[in-house]
Amino acid sequence: MILRYTRPEMGALWADESRFQQWLNVELAVLEVLGGEGVVPTDAAAQIRRKAKIDVKRILELEDTLRHDVIAFTTSIAEQVGGVGRYFHYGLTSSDIVDTALSLLLKRALENVALNFDRLETVLAKQALRYRQLPGIGRTHGVHAEPTSFGLKFLGWLAEFRRQRIRLNQAIEQASYGKLSGAVGSYGALSPEVERKALAKLGLKPEAVATQVLPRDRHAEIFSVLAGIGGSIERVSVELRHLQRTEVNEIQEQFGKGQKGSSAMPHKKNPISAENLTGCARLLRGYAVAALENVALWHERDISHSSVERVIAPDATILVDYMLHRLAGILEGLNVLDSNVALNLDRTKGIYFSGHVLLKLVESGMSREEAYRIVQKCAHSAWAEGRWFGDELMGEKVIREKFTREQLGRILNVKNYLKHVDTIYGRVLGNEFKKPKKTSKR
Repeated sequence: MILRYTRPEMGALWADESRFQQWLNVELAVLEVLGGEGVVPTDAAAQIRRKAKIDVKRILELEDTLRHDVIAFTTSIAEQVGGVGRYFHYGLTSSDIVDTALSLLLKRALENVALNFDRLETVLAKQALRYRQLPGIGRTHGVHAEPTSFGLKFLGWLAEFRRQRIRLNQAIEQASYGKLSGAVGSYGALSPEVERKALAKLGLKPEAVATQVLPRDRHAEIFSVLAGIGGSIERVSVELRHLQRTEVNEIQEQFGKGQKGSSAMPHKKNPISAENLTGCARLLRGYAVAALENVALWHERDISHSSVERVIAPDATILVDYMLHRLAGILEGLNVLDSNVALNLDRTKGIYFSGHVLLKLVESGMSREEAYRIVQKCAHSAWAEGRWFGDELMGEKVIREKFTREQLGRILNVKNYLKHVDTIYGRVLGNEFKKPKKTSKR
């Protein structure tokens, strides 16, 4: 992943130094078990642990000639440890090391990704509570529909990211498996017990049935979860972009001192952060597709998956980490323009009350078809002529026969759309939800 989207800790995790160190950790765990089992001399295992160091430059030099990164790695270690080096990589095949180390790296990377959720969920809960009683217009197809709580946007996102956190924990579980079962997974050199003990030292579990590689359905699930998290980030980002359109202007991203929005138009403030995250989400979906393509390998293995994973494993985890971090920052600095939310709510002259009026007419005994015809006529007329919906309704004799102006006023009350908001908040926040003493300006 390019440095622009790489946070230091995640970048360091996938650097060559870290990758080779995990290879060494796997090798040493196996040696320690083999030493305890008497398969290799105990002092040999201890000597290799003491002397073996990662020399990235030397490994890359060797690979240039050998054209095999694992052999370059084992050769580098053998050069350092002397005669006991003959026990290094004992009974193992390359994929034992590479796949098990990949599990260690993925597990740690996903755990790092998970750390972002606390901050994100905190800011979403805060914004949801802050705007809980701010009525705003809800939109379907981009068109005004009915009023809703502006805070429900944030609350819905919070509920979604809590679901994504559960899925991420499941992905961490999928990354918690390794294999040390040899060339085609049949334990030709090492025993299942050696595998179990060595993997336990690494915090991993043995794959039930491996070939020469771990089955890639696990990895496909991991990258699909990351793509799903990207999809949730994109859902938030698209909404933030729409709400920043000049014609809507209900929110603004933070615009820093000295920041410039356009090289040609000095007035511009663009939703660049939300747009950036929308684009990043597209990459994540592509990585998931590539991971799904990796599931079907030839026989007990081929290496068509290898080149893919060298790219998508670091890229996807680094990118999700960056995206979650950036989204939390956007939401923390978000400016909600309450007055514009109110202005947009009133822009369509109350025609969004049409559904409630329809139901009240049906309750009064009118057929639904007739009620719909009358309400639709008044709504379209009010919108076309720029008149208040209630005045159009009172112009109809059948409405005047059903309701007084005062009764109609109680029907045309935006609070009718907020009366169950606290129930929804309770579902998501549970015992965390306490009705705030202070509400929004509107």
